[in-house]
Formats: sequence, C-alpha cells, structure tokens
Amino acid sequence: MDPMFLYVRYLLDRAWCRARAALDGNPESGALTLEWLVIGALLVVAATAAAAIFKNKVEAYAHSLP
Repeated sequence: MDPMFLYVRYLLDRAWCRARAALDGNPESGALTLEWLVIGALLVVAATAAAAIFKNKVEAYAHSLP
C-alpha cells in the first residue's frame, strides 16, 4: 500500500474528527478545534497559492535553459 495514501487518509480522518467536535455544540470541545480548522484552512490556501506561483516560475526558468 502507498504510504502517501496512508498519511493523507490519516490527516483527513483527524480533520473529520476535529470538525465533528467543533460542530458538536459543546463549547468546551469546539472552540480551540474551530480555531485550528480555520488556521489549517488558511495554511492550505497559502500553500496552494505558493505551489501555483512556484510552478509557473520553475516552468519559466526551465524553458529558458538551453
């Protein structure tokens, strides 16, 4: 089995559990979890934007090579 699949599946399971805890309605369990979900979402957006920018830069540099 592919290790990357296991890592991604584990992270998705953790995110799902945290989302369920945040939406559970218990204020003690969801406050910090919801904050971390927002922070995680912002990090994913930033990483996606950085990947798109760097991909374009690398492709432009690769085309300039002889």
